[in-house]
Amino acid sequence: MRVVIQRVSSASVVVDNATVANIAAGLLILVGIETADSHEDVDWLVSKIIKMRIFEDENHVMNKSVQDIDGDIIVVSQFTLHAATKKGNRPSYIKAARPEIAIPLYETFNQKLALEFGKKIQTGIFGADMKVSLLNDGPVTIIIDSKNRE
Repeated sequence: MRVVIQRVSSASVVVDNATVANIAAGLLILVGIETADSHEDVDWLVSKIIKMRIFEDENHVMNKSVQDIDGDIIVVSQFTLHAATKKGNRPSYIKAARPEIAIPLYETFNQKLALEFGKKIQTGIFGADMKVSLLNDGPVTIIIDSKNRE
């Protein structure tokens, strides 16, 4: 799994002119699932994300997690995170998992994230044409790939 984590002052997701997710301070997480991903990838990422200290403390040092600031989370599925760009100019998405694999893992990711987080998270709609708006705070953007464990 590959995630892009953005520390935001606010974020929202709109589908068919209707707002389906809307938060103030917290995290916007874009999630890409590949065919080789498993529940082990989900568990590792959830633990990493919840504990990640990327919010400033009183000394302006990134020393607090999203839980510490009582922030919120939006998760958005994004298969294009697995784009292969080595050949030509049109990306290939051959590594991206098909919906029958991706949807159950995406749902499991969201459920485990909410459980570890201790409160409801908001999401986009899997496979929908979404309009994602955000005000990146910092900017702070972190990319994590569960296969590299970095």
